[in-house]
Amino acid sequence: MITVEARGEQCPIPVVKTLKAIGEMKEAGTIETHVDNETAVQNLTRLAESKGFKIKSEKIEDKHFVVTMEVTAPGEAAAEEVPVCIPDRRGNTVYAFGSNCMGVGNDELGATLMKGFIYAVSQLDELPKTMLFYNGGAKLTVEGSASLEDLKSLQAQSVEILTCGTCLNFYGLSEKLAVGEVTNMYAIVEKLNGASHIVKP
Repeated sequence: MITVEARGEQCPIPVVKTLKAIGEMKEAGTIETHVDNETAVQNLTRLAESKGFKIKSEKIEDKHFVVTMEVTAPGEAAAEEVPVCIPDRRGNTVYAFGSNCMGVGNDELGATLMKGFIYAVSQLDELPKTMLFYNGGAKLTVEGSASLEDLKSLQAQSVEILTCGTCLNFYGLSEKLAVGEVTNMYAIVEKLNGASHIVKP
């Protein structure tokens, strides 16, 4: 694995440093780029997606994000032009998850559909501003959730992930929250009321 330290750097430097590292690779492998802002995460994500590389991004702590990409064609990727810095990809849409299943019928199928739905959201050109999780939806943001990787990637791109604290307590999951922050009903109402669009899968 190659590690690229780009904290403290603004666009397009993190992308330039990552492309340079790709150019120095002799064979396919993994590059881990450390940055301190969401725009850099978004640009690195676009870079990887445009090359067909697998990518994972995670927020480690405030102003510390790690973007990991699996580089399959080092020379070809490094030779191409550096992408232009992109603006914030978030719109003013709020996604509200009241269950860990999508649709009504079979819960196993519903869980599979929800996992696919959250992954699809992470691939949108315009990301949601906030994702709210309450009642059974609280189970999506805790340890063991099949959607954690996608939710952490969304959080790394500045999507706000909020889970109802009362719901976590009810299900005995207060100590198992693995992504985002705990919120309350007042804040949930505020987020929904201020949204341009609300999506409830």
